[in-house]
Amino acid sequence: MSWDPEIDDPTTRPRPRLDGDGEAPLVDDRIDLGYREAPPDLLAPIDPNAPVSGHRPPAEASRAADSPDQDWSRAQAIVFATLRPPGTAGVAIDALDPGALAEEGLKSHRQPLIAAGPADLVVAFVLPSDGFDVLVNADHLLDWAIEPDALASAAMSNLARWSGDAPWSSEEDERGRRIVSSATGDGWDAARVLLPEVRRHLATELSGGRVLVGVPNRDLLVAARLASDDPEFATLFATFVGDQADGSDEPIDRRVFELVDDALVPFAG
Repeated sequence: MSWDPEIDDPTTRPRPRLDGDGEAPLVDDRIDLGYREAPPDLLAPIDPNAPVSGHRPPAEASRAADSPDQDWSRAQAIVFATLRPPGTAGVAIDALDPGALAEEGLKSHRQPLIAAGPADLVVAFVLPSDGFDVLVNADHLLDWAIEPDALASAAMSNLARWSGDAPWSSEEDERGRRIVSSATGDGWDAARVLLPEVRRHLATELSGGRVLVGVPNRDLLVAARLASDDPEFATLFATFVGDQADGSDEPIDRRVFELVDDALVPFAG
């Protein structure tokens, strides 16, 4: 009679025998396969120290509702305005009334919220995260229960706060060609040009000629003084800006702009 693990005493389990080739069978009877001798007690307390348990949350767990995506009190301190290339698709925030906002939130593929920037550039709004940025869309406004103006105000305020502490680099050669640039690597350098105080700073630093400006990628804002007796410098500056845009993973614009009466306009040559 064969030994039955369901009804026989486990201590009487037979030892393994060698097969005809002198090798042990594939299943070694000496290994405790963990057969139950009694059904589990369904009313027993859950062991909190069990190696596998779905009843003990991780020590550092946080609720999704606490993330900036869901919580405006946190998002308003970190949302930033940033520049995007001309023609970037999105939903204009100045066209979002309550009805349009609700309708946009129902779409399965939501576009980012955008605003018109200078010289056909586009302003978007982002939440920085580890390794990537989250573009703000209508869903965020609905979750935060705020108006579009509140988003734009917070994003520009944070940009201005960051810019107030961000450094500038400047250099001037023997011909009097002077360049001022911002390249911190934080991701907001090009967007600094949206700030009136930054445009005034550039106009002051580069006085004595026309002020040329380039925003080739998100990590670079560069401006230069163009003297009336040095017209060829404009070509050199344009080549540099174009090369920086073409070689960037996040280009904005390869055009050269000019500051005219505190406004950023395309350079007409």
